[in-house]
Amino acid sequence: MADLLLFWHRRDLRLGDNVGLAAARDRTSHLTGVFCLDPGLLKGDDVAPARVAYMIGCLEALQHSYAKAGGQLLILQGDPRAKIPALAQALGADAIYWNRDVEPYSRQRDQAVADVLKGAGIEFRTTFWDQLLHEPGSVRTGADAPYTVYTPFWRNWVKQSKAAPLPPPEGLNSLSDHQAAAAKAVGCIDLPSAEDLGFAWGNGFPMEPGEQAALERLEEFCDDDQAIATYDEQRNFPFVDGTSRLSAALKFGAVGIRTVWAAAEAAYDRSRSDETRKNVQTWQQELAWREFYQHVMYFFPALADGPHREPLKNFPWVNNEDQFAAWCEGRTGYPIVDAAMRQLNETGWMHNRCRMIVASFLTKDLIVNWQWGEKYFMQHLVDGDLSANNGGWQWSASSGMNPKPLRIFNPASQAQKFDAEAEYIRQWVPELRSVDTGALVTGKIGERDLGDYPAPIVDHKIQQALFKDKYKAQKD
Repeated sequence: MADLLLFWHRRDLRLGDNVGLAAARDRTSHLTGVFCLDPGLLKGDDVAPARVAYMIGCLEALQHSYAKAGGQLLILQGDPRAKIPALAQALGADAIYWNRDVEPYSRQRDQAVADVLKGAGIEFRTTFWDQLLHEPGSVRTGADAPYTVYTPFWRNWVKQSKAAPLPPPEGLNSLSDHQAAAAKAVGCIDLPSAEDLGFAWGNGFPMEPGEQAALERLEEFCDDDQAIATYDEQRNFPFVDGTSRLSAALKFGAVGIRTVWAAAEAAYDRSRSDETRKNVQTWQQELAWREFYQHVMYFFPALADGPHREPLKNFPWVNNEDQFAAWCEGRTGYPIVDAAMRQLNETGWMHNRCRMIVASFLTKDLIVNWQWGEKYFMQHLVDGDLSANNGGWQWSASSGMNPKPLRIFNPASQAQKFDAEAEYIRQWVPELRSVDTGALVTGKIGERDLGDYPAPIVDHKIQQALFKDKYKAQKD
């Protein structure tokens, strides 16, 4: 009888363009998928209901994809160190395959599972890098070290040849009745809802969960006359639908990164002007930022717990809890900041330009520890990803790997430049809709027009000077 293989899905919730899954299918058609609802990831205090609901939606879509291919996806709930080996033994699996990850928790978990499997004499293969175009260590400096600055990383990374997308597996075989009974006996369950897991979310998503929805959105975004052709021009305007909205799909692997890159390359090749090619390449640079942050998380796992730059390791943050609460609630008195925070709280997503604005405001105006904001984002973002979220917050806080670390955004200047007609502000701060546009984007709203909206809780100019003094004192 042919080998029975298990493929352990984690952040690769799709069949197509899946490196480890394709390798398993090359070995046998007796291939069954498994996903383990890991309490180590679901019971922390930084889990977003939107993200759990999106993940469940992706798993539901993946189960349908397996069934269509003739196979099935099993669901476990509990500690993977016990559940995965127990399932493999119960089914008599010849081997388990899975793709690697960069995050510290995932690496520790995977090693622990591998140790148990090794002790039980069960074969496993874990050499696959699926979520990256280039695995950690393959893009290095001239001194043979990992990059700590994005721009030279990009220049090297973009010159490297990229692997082509992989087709989805076909002709899979389902478990026998005996095997199905054995799977149930060791704890395989029906896929629960997010509510079953204790996470209530009914506000929808930037894009529907699952592989098919991600592929359709990618195709739409990369069409000649669609957003990728004007991406460099439109991506910074939060009221414009000018971004791919693929971030959650990339976080959970509902779409393969090789498929994404191939679509971008095809759009670049179709481009008929240098201007359009520039727009496409700007989006490719954003994909490289994603990989840069994952590479540095792999080589510098301490980033998950604190700042990279020495001056910020003992920084004297003010950490006013009332002001932090106002920031969380979108009640700072700075319309562009409050609009962005309300968008996050209501939708589980925030435009990237606004992520930078609110992060700068929290760290440089309120002088609150960036880790408070990092955690709040993870508690709410549908696309919350440790590497990208941590990298973005450290960039904003001037604590990360930046050649020019001290950046301070002026909320009024940002609003005037990127929401000049106050359309975004009016959408998310409805109590200010009747206020004059000039007052909305400058933040200079007359007391009579404020109503229930708060006056600014800090003075940007004063706080900017205070932060600079604190930063200079730390560096000196």
